[in-house]
Amino acid sequence: MKKFNLYNEIIVADKALLTDAINAKKIFGIDIYGKIIYAPFSEKDILIYKGIPANITLTNNYQVVEDGQRILIKAFSNWQEIIGFNILNATYDDTTNDGVGEFSNASLEEIGWNATEFDIDYRVLVDFIEKNCDGTILCIEQEEPYHFSGLGYITNSKQAKEKLFNFCREKIKDMIQNNPDYKKETLSDDELKACEYFKL
Repeated sequence: MKKFNLYNEIIVADKALLTDAINAKKIFGIDIYGKIIYAPFSEKDILIYKGIPANITLTNNYQVVEDGQRILIKAFSNWQEIIGFNILNATYDDTTNDGVGEFSNASLEEIGWNATEFDIDYRVLVDFIEKNCDGTILCIEQEEPYHFSGLGYITNSKQAKEKLFNFCREKIKDMIQNNPDYKKETLSDDELKACEYFKL
């Protein structure tokens, strides 16, 4: 997955298209690539702005600079609001101190639920997804002092499900074979159900 870190990114929008959108007095959005999108929005749209602004400066929470026919936007100061209008379409939410607790995608959540029976937590699953699947992590990340808050969007759910399923299956298989705490004959009913789910 690719990180889109709002601390570092400058979003570039077309001035004429942005002016037209403002003058239309309709709800519109600006996505992470600077594209102007009108409501209703698609579940694939990842927005850095949503609303009906009075002018080209959007709101006080954005740093906006006019550069000829381009509008340059820094959006990280409006992170809390950006979470609000993007969270429904995110595959997972990593914006709280508690970390990721579930997937919004039902197939991935089923994998996650069963994997937890073998103490494979969501952090392990998310780390695997971020390294091995296509998608976008919309985040604010700074180094000193270190801070991270983000939303994850998987591009291909079918591919992610397949890869995550196989990852968990192999991990659990190894645990059953090599970890004395997970010998097949001592597994609980829930652990056995998870084994059945992972075809073990």
